[in-house]
Amino acid sequence: MARETEIKLKISDVRAFHRALKRAGVRTTGPGTSRVHEENIIFDTPQGGLAKHGQLLRIRTETAETPEKLRKSSRKPRVILTFKQPVAESAGGIAERRSHFLYKVRDEIEVEVADAGNLARIFEGLGMSGWFRYEKYRTTFRMPPSKAWAKDLLIELDETPIGTFVELEGPASAIDRAAEELGYSKPDYVLKNYLTLYVEECRRKGEQPSHMLFPSLKRASG
Repeated sequence: MARETEIKLKISDVRAFHRALKRAGVRTTGPGTSRVHEENIIFDTPQGGLAKHGQLLRIRTETAETPEKLRKSSRKPRVILTFKQPVAESAGGIAERRSHFLYKVRDEIEVEVADAGNLARIFEGLGMSGWFRYEKYRTTFRMPPSKAWAKDLLIELDETPIGTFVELEGPASAIDRAAEELGYSKPDYVLKNYLTLYVEECRRKGEQPSHMLFPSLKRASG
């Protein structure tokens, strides 16, 4: 099982952040704009058995943004099944245990699957339901090859219905160094997931939480 280490940063000035990315020399990964629409569905039992144990089961459908002239030949959406859980207690040193408070550290399994609909029906047949949906647009960047310290670091810019965030995922030392280059420090780190951030935003606005969707999808699913 892979170990995921990440943090989020809230981006209040998107243009300024893009200038910081340019100064750092980052480049998008993949072809085209590398901007991908993500639709996520979180599954759990009626009793919330997975959430009670800090676990997450998610189906994510990724659709790459494609220039108009290439849309007829664009690839099919990519479907990813993800399972996450807290890191098992270990006899690790003080530094390792301390990192679990400074960063979001979880064990993770990801596998690409052929069909989101059939997989959802399997989960439903097992007594689970897709109880929370959220969407975002993600653009993934990497530091230039000259910055060897960042070779395992992903910089993922997320445009969401509750604002713009960036996720830094990789070794803790690379996260700290990248955050500093982009104008942030440890007090800026956000360890909450998008569900928690969404519920907090709904409370701030005095709205009832439902699903974290852009307005057009809300109308389509209403």
